[in-house]
Amino acid sequence: MPVYQIDGLTPVVPHDSFVHPTAVLIGDVIIGHRVYIGPNACLRGDFGRIVVEDGANVQDNCVMHGFPQQDTVVEQDGHIGHGAILHGCRIGKNALVGMNAVVMDGAVIGENSIIGAASFVKSAAEFAANQLILGSPARAVRPLREEELEWKVRGTREYQTLVVRCKASLHQVEPLQEPEADRKRLVFDGVVNKPA
Repeated sequence: MPVYQIDGLTPVVPHDSFVHPTAVLIGDVIIGHRVYIGPNACLRGDFGRIVVEDGANVQDNCVMHGFPQQDTVVEQDGHIGHGAILHGCRIGKNALVGMNAVVMDGAVIGENSIIGAASFVKSAAEFAANQLILGSPARAVRPLREEELEWKVRGTREYQTLVVRCKASLHQVEPLQEPEADRKRLVFDGVVNKPA
């Protein structure tokens, strides 16, 4: 994986976390345990510190960065969807940032909250815990329902399991010319993943 030291600061990645080989980590980046960092994610700790705490995931094409003297933090079990941008903000414990959402400098997202896909959270915005946050600019539209919180927790657990799966079986190969006659399907929680 492309990992770069700058000004004597080297990214930290524990052995029980997974960083995809195409992700880029630069400088003052601290990854916790059981963390998943997806393909083409960019965590740039060349100005401020980047922290991804235990059990969190930062998915494909995400960017984490911040201004000097500014930490960008995803707390424990945080879930950052594909293409999201986090800049100098704090994402609370067990919160979810939807795909292609942007969270700006000084924003604080309360624990167990969900930011909808493509939402824009303005600088210095603060949201309480357990909120559904939507729009551009984003606003809290209502408290989350119990089933929504359960859905979020299940999704994050799938990424924690993906860490184990990737460490055990992900490796670069040459593609097949055609599918095998008996090609298997992925299985999750004992259920075969089939199209609807």
